[in-house]
Amino acid sequence: MIKRLLVPFLTVVAFAGAAHAQVAPDAATPDGLVKAVVSDVMSTVKADKDMQAGNIGKITALVEQKILPNANFQKTTQIAMGRNWSKATPEQQKQITEEFKTLLIRTYAGAIAQIRDQTVQYRPYRGTADDTDATIRTQVVNKGEPIQMDYRLEKTAQGWKVYDINVLGAWLTEAYKGSFNTIVGQQGVEGVIKTLQDRNRQLANAKS
Repeated sequence: MIKRLLVPFLTVVAFAGAAHAQVAPDAATPDGLVKAVVSDVMSTVKADKDMQAGNIGKITALVEQKILPNANFQKTTQIAMGRNWSKATPEQQKQITEEFKTLLIRTYAGAIAQIRDQTVQYRPYRGTADDTDATIRTQVVNKGEPIQMDYRLEKTAQGWKVYDINVLGAWLTEAYKGSFNTIVGQQGVEGVIKTLQDRNRQLANAKS
């Protein structure tokens, strides 16, 4: 279940079209940030055969350097936990966020290995300079098949940050909310931590 739900979020790195933009995107705007990150990641991956082959060390470094600074994983985790977030102690909240982030990073390997000739179409963004929350709507074309993918971003003191992604009408945080809620109901907050830790160990062993 967790692996299936992660796939949409991870395809953020599979957009090739933005790498060929004629005008450099403005990362100070939400749509510009999405385009800039995509372009940067694509050019890096296309120049590195090891990453295309799924080298977890290089991919982890790429994610930490180019993607994590532009994402708010704590907000993503908080929304996914829903009302259960307040049931967790500050230390548990930190653990859940870190394990969730580790899981996302490890799963990036599969998505990055698939980067080839995908293209992306950006729909016009009609936000204003006063907006503090934005949704950027795009469509990814992979082998002729269009896939809806939208991003939610918030404006912070450090700039715009991505905190949610929608694929084919399903927001990642909403998909996780049900799963996390079930686990908390059966095993408590510690159950979520253990589930994420177990999955991370499985992925680590699979790569070793």
